[in-house]
Amino acid sequence: MPRRRLASSIATLLALSAAGGLCWLGADTAASFVEQRSRRDVEQALQASGQDWVGVATDGLQVRLTGTAPTEVDRFRAVTQAGSAVDPSRVVDAMTVASAADMTPPDFTVELLRNDGGISLIGMVPASTDRAGLVRTLRTETAAPRVTDLLEAADHAVPEGWDASIRYGLRAAQMATQAKISIQPGRVTISAIADSRDEKGRLEAALRRTLPAGVELVTDISAPRPVIALFTLRFVIDENGARLESCTADTEEGRDRIVDAAAKAGAAEVPACTLGLGAPSPDWAEAAAAAIGAVGTLGRGSVTLSDADVSLVAPPGVDKAAFDRAVAGLQRSLPPVFSLQSDLETAPDKALEGPAEFTATLSETRVLDIAGRISDDRMRETVDSVARARFPAVGGSLVNDPSVPGGWTVRVIAALEALDTLQSGSLRVTPDLIRIAGTSGDPAAPEAAAARLAERLGPGAPYELAIRYDRRLDPALDLPDGPECVRQLNIVMSESEIGFEPSKAAIAGDPAPTLDRLAAVMTECADFQIEAGGHTDAQGSEGFNADLSRGRAQALVGAMAGAGIDITNMTARGYGESQPIASNDTEEGREENRRIEFRLLSDYPVRVDPLPAPVTLSGVTAEPAPPDQPAGDPIGPVRPDTPQPQMFGPALPQAGIGPMVPATVGATEVFRTLDAREETLRLPVRTPNPDTPRPAARPDEGSAP
Repeated sequence: MPRRRLASSIATLLALSAAGGLCWLGADTAASFVEQRSRRDVEQALQASGQDWVGVATDGLQVRLTGTAPTEVDRFRAVTQAGSAVDPSRVVDAMTVASAADMTPPDFTVELLRNDGGISLIGMVPASTDRAGLVRTLRTETAAPRVTDLLEAADHAVPEGWDASIRYGLRAAQMATQAKISIQPGRVTISAIADSRDEKGRLEAALRRTLPAGVELVTDISAPRPVIALFTLRFVIDENGARLESCTADTEEGRDRIVDAAAKAGAAEVPACTLGLGAPSPDWAEAAAAAIGAVGTLGRGSVTLSDADVSLVAPPGVDKAAFDRAVAGLQRSLPPVFSLQSDLETAPDKALEGPAEFTATLSETRVLDIAGRISDDRMRETVDSVARARFPAVGGSLVNDPSVPGGWTVRVIAALEALDTLQSGSLRVTPDLIRIAGTSGDPAAPEAAAARLAERLGPGAPYELAIRYDRRLDPALDLPDGPECVRQLNIVMSESEIGFEPSKAAIAGDPAPTLDRLAAVMTECADFQIEAGGHTDAQGSEGFNADLSRGRAQALVGAMAGAGIDITNMTARGYGESQPIASNDTEEGREENRRIEFRLLSDYPVRVDPLPAPVTLSGVTAEPAPPDQPAGDPIGPVRPDTPQPQMFGPALPQAGIGPMVPATVGATEVFRTLDAREETLRLPVRTPNPDTPRPAARPDEGSAP
């Protein structure tokens, strides 16, 4: 019995020992599995979030995080990432945070954005920066309607040059009303838009003048392109080489195209093309490039573009067939709005061998330049008298050529009469054709010019007309010019002035009646570049007054736009207290100085729409309408309303010429040949001599005592 009990006890102990060992082994294996799995999951989560600086250790169910976090934020993120992989209660935070002295300070910068809506501050500044003071300064010194503070602060030392840059940036914000100002320690970058080239120069000078020592300034200031009254381009190839003597363009792409065409035509040095508004057509660059290419094809010659008029001239020696091909090619390449005049010159010693020709050019200021042949001195004097009677200034010279066809002078005078119906243009008279091109303010100018030719030449004279209508020149429309537009606008402002709230740019009261009057004026004045200038009295700081006046001018322009007025070519500018018109010592004077005045920036309208294509009219003159008077009336055919010179057609001689007998009595000139008509122009001219002295001066013509 005792032995059985002993054996049973030993067996029990062995069984218990085996069971305990197996339990310990299972628990150890399970704990190791849990620790390894937890550590692996946490490490993967931290690495996925970029927290590779964290050390992970496990002790049973606990996950211990160690390491030095760059910032408190990084430490918090590490704990959060570990808690997403295991139960957050199992995470033990044993991490430390690096000291502030060991951290790299942030890049302090302020982006100051200013426009009509106000000023916005974006960026990071040192914690010691007086942000409220910055906002207060901008509000009081710029009169901006709103200042928005979107700055962030960091607790770091103020870098060197920061304070000077901040002060200069705030000062620049007072000067530039449309700008982005980037402020960094020791560096200020300004991108701004000026109202004009002059304003751009003044702003750049003011910024340089107030730049403090130790601060670097970088500027990028742009200005709108100027209005070019007459778009011109001239390209020449002669013995001195190819060159672009003058150049204007409407876009940068167009300028590059013109410059490239000039370079391909042989121009070694190409001057800068002036960019501006007012091109006669969006296809200006295309026309210019085609014209330059035509001269390049000829190898010699010149081409001049004046708005939509193109003149191609080739010197003597250029092959006529090649010239004709170049003219035809250029005519095909030119956009529809452009008209072409071509001329192949002849050598001086052979000038009288070719067909007779007479040319004239009438500028926009009514200056006439004539050239070509005439039969003799007397006919030259006749043509000169006719030209000077019709045009305020006449230049050029004529060459005597007795071999010109009969009736040549009559053809020349008829062409000059027809040219007088235009505001500007050119003519070319040959034995076979009269060609006239130009611009007029009369929609019926082509028919009027053809009627003038028929009246003077009678039936059977071929002609070609290309006349463009410009409504700005039409007297029937009675359109105001630039100065008149500004005068009317200022009258409206003086009679019904728009009021503003004290020290603010907000309009006070109902501006609708004044806006209605301004709209009536702007109906025909929107094409002109006009400035709305704001002015204040001398109360307040200079910077505040400048910004307040600018804000008020902008408010008026904005109200005009809201009322449906076209303000495309209107700008606003603030002059502050710089241009008083009365004393600031009295309330009445200060009230006068607080005003908005309109100012004309350019006498020439901005051409928005392309010029219309010229009206072409070609044919042969018909028989003019018979005169109303009887056939025996020696007065002759119906004349235009304008007074004619003494030696004009069949007119009878005037007083001072001497007793004369008409060459033909009882018949109208309509039924006479050109040769016969020219003979009536050959009136005798008497000069004083001993037998026929000059008459004594009339009493009212004598010299003053």
